[in-house]
Amino acid sequence: MNDGFLSQEEIDALLKGGDTPSSPPATQAAQAELTDIEKDALGEIGNISMGSAATSLSILLGRRVSITTPKVSISTLEEIQNQYPLPYLVIEVGYTQGINGTNLLAVRENDSLIIADLMMGNDGTNPPGELSELYMSAVGEAMNQMMGSVATSMSTIFKKKIDISPPVVNLVDFATSKDISTMAAKSESVVRVAFRMEVENLIDSEIMQILPVDVAKEMVDSLMNVVQAESAAPPAPAKPAPQSAPAMAATAPQSQPAAAYAQQAAAAVAMAPKQAVASNVTVQPVQFAPLVQPSLTVGETNIGLLLDVPLQVTVELGRTRKLIREILELTPGAVIELDKLAGEPVDILANGKLIAKGEVVVIDENFGVRITDIISPLERAVNLQ
Repeated sequence: MNDGFLSQEEIDALLKGGDTPSSPPATQAAQAELTDIEKDALGEIGNISMGSAATSLSILLGRRVSITTPKVSISTLEEIQNQYPLPYLVIEVGYTQGINGTNLLAVRENDSLIIADLMMGNDGTNPPGELSELYMSAVGEAMNQMMGSVATSMSTIFKKKIDISPPVVNLVDFATSKDISTMAAKSESVVRVAFRMEVENLIDSEIMQILPVDVAKEMVDSLMNVVQAESAAPPAPAKPAPQSAPAMAATAPQSQPAAAYAQQAAAAVAMAPKQAVASNVTVQPVQFAPLVQPSLTVGETNIGLLLDVPLQVTVELGRTRKLIREILELTPGAVIELDKLAGEPVDILANGKLIAKGEVVVIDENFGVRITDIISPLERAVNLQ
């Protein structure tokens, strides 16, 4: 309806008993479609951003991770559910700055179990049968790191700040669930970008990024604006190479009279910097004083200024390394094995730096340390490095 008047199409629809169309069908179809150039642009954006996400995931898992081969297509949430009737871990991420909207990242449950198993310190070959609360939290942290890397990459691509909200992670069975997300209606067109994800010899699967069409078009517009701005920028003018005075004189036109050419050459030579040549100067070989390391005594230094500076002295019985899974399993009465043998000297540290070794003694019901060895200055220097 325009200015209170019905169009002929709206009148025909009312006469036929149909509903008044909210927008022309051609406009709806155009909004739900992507051109080949837009698909290529989305694929390139996904390729760069997911490459950064793969790097973050590789650091977390300690394994080689590859996320490549983006395939862009138009679909609906209902079609995606029918095409992939499997349990998926759905990560919903909202954009808070730079882009308006939200997007989904769908990872198969089996792949999520392997990722969580690797994050818990296992080898990923025997993951549990279902995602527990602990494993769900681990995968959520991995997805948070991945999507943070994606936002950083997009900020670089679009040359503007892109920020996201904390991801919301849910386990959704596409075969039985009524809705995947409230991001879009089940029959509304969305953009699906499928990637191939490989984690060494453990995972060779597919993950999906699902975007509303308007969000996808906004990403394409941001990329096109950057490209147009760079192409419209005038190239920096090339500076001519400086020429020396003799070279400038040699480039005089041949048609110039000989007298005028000679005058210009003489003037150019006169303007050129001249080197002063010294004469009758006695030259003697240089002589250096012998290199002798001066010996400093305590009295010659300002060590007295530091004598009242307090230092934190710590006695370290031993150390060990534990996985997150092992720390979470600790209970009262558990024994932690250290890297020191029984009877081995303990380390004495000043402000965290090793200075001596000693043995533990008991003095009036208090622990003490008898120093048995002082670390040499050379050893201290090595420890500082």
